Amino acid sequence: MSGERLRNFIGGEYVDAKDGRTLEVVDPSTGEAYAQAPVSGAGDVDAAFRAAAEAFPAWRDATPGERSLAMLRFADAVEARGRELVEAESRDTGKPVQLTMEEELPPMVDNLRFFAGASRVLEGKATGEYLADHTSSIRREPIGVCAQVTPWNYPMMMAVWKIGPALATGNTVVLKPSDTTPVSTLMLAEIAAEFLPPGVFNVICGDRDTGRALVEHPTPQMVSITGSVRAGMEVAASAAKDLKKVHLELGGKAPVVVFDDADVESAAQGIAEAGYFNAGQDCTAATRVLVADRLHDDFTAALTEAARGTVVGPPSNTDAFYGPVNSAAQLERVQGFIDRVPGHAEVLTGGTRAGDTGYFFEPTVVGGLRQDDEIVQNEVFGPVITVQRFSDEAQAIEWANGVRYGLAASVWTQNHGRAMRMSKALDFGAVWVNTHIPFVSEMPHGGFKHSGYGKDMSMYGIEDYTRVKHVMHYIGA
Repeated sequence: MSGERLRNFIGGEYVDAKDGRTLEVVDPSTGEAYAQAPVSGAGDVDAAFRAAAEAFPAWRDATPGERSLAMLRFADAVEARGRELVEAESRDTGKPVQLTMEEELPPMVDNLRFFAGASRVLEGKATGEYLADHTSSIRREPIGVCAQVTPWNYPMMMAVWKIGPALATGNTVVLKPSDTTPVSTLMLAEIAAEFLPPGVFNVICGDRDTGRALVEHPTPQMVSITGSVRAGMEVAASAAKDLKKVHLELGGKAPVVVFDDADVESAAQGIAEAGYFNAGQDCTAATRVLVADRLHDDFTAALTEAARGTVVGPPSNTDAFYGPVNSAAQLERVQGFIDRVPGHAEVLTGGTRAGDTGYFFEPTVVGGLRQDDEIVQNEVFGPVITVQRFSDEAQAIEWANGVRYGLAASVWTQNHGRAMRMSKALDFGAVWVNTHIPFVSEMPHGGFKHSGYGKDMSMYGIEDYTRVKHVMHYIGA
């Protein structure tokens, strides 16, 4: 048991949890615990929300320029301490350090800067006389105190996606990171405290019961969670009892539709990278491939070859494309899907744990699958790509849409008309054409169906964190 003991961050400072309960924080690349995190109880949740509520009036009343400047300084500090943050993130998650520095830190900093600017250009309808002798105007106001819960696959980036729009619009936050990956989020709060008033951004550690206490608490007016469908449903049901506003970013099962005019080699390489990035632990990962009949065999062979060339390794391995899955439980879950692959399917490569230390899993391709197979219908959340064969465009659309999720999809074709038709027909919140997984701060991210509702990033991300008030003046004589 490690002697490193984490603490909550409330009211601008580190504080001990009230009852002393802890959970082990495990390095998934070794399987060994290196820290103890507090399991926050009702008293800790109360303290965090009290700090956020006390900080809200002053932060709400700060000018957009003042909030923007504070957030820009916060972003600069995150960038300056990027290596330190990434090393903490990699120890929590097992991600390759250099890849995370290159692929995750820059967009995270950019997102903070985007919302720093967005705070100064909030939109509303034009002031005008829509009724004789009366002038109407719109006020866009912060919701108040927000409760936020982030996942373990991108702990630091998901924290930024949540606090960015919340803080920019004048809300205060109590955020609970995943119990397996709390360190980088605590560090973000510590850095932010140099630029934000005490209580504006609070972080409490804990388990599922802590998360439930967060959602059920009477103080927050809005709850945002990125997590599983199960967790999202629980949050929505709990929040409904108090009519809290809810933002849900949940699971995904992204279809990747490859038509017979696609470039086989570039498509296979691009899809392998988008499927195995972060060990496939991404709700938008390119893990459900549908290939046109004529191209199926050549593409599957190319994808299998790309998978075999994908390097798996610990954070220090500069050649590694991905690291371990999150935990022993997640490793068992991924292996379970492979063990239950039906007889008509075939594991073309991978399918087993990589090594005997840590929670590494080989890059895997499974072919010969049918639409109703478990591994096609359910989110594996691991480095596993499935391949199905389709006969025509109509069948591709039917199968692509034939899951309960609706987060992201991609289409691979050289036919512009087909790409446009597919973009319209696919029932997903994001559709990429001849690429998969890039994000930019200016464009929204969010899904349909069981993938949840609400948008992260972009000006659309402002909507969930603001309320609209109509003010009407009588101006007659």
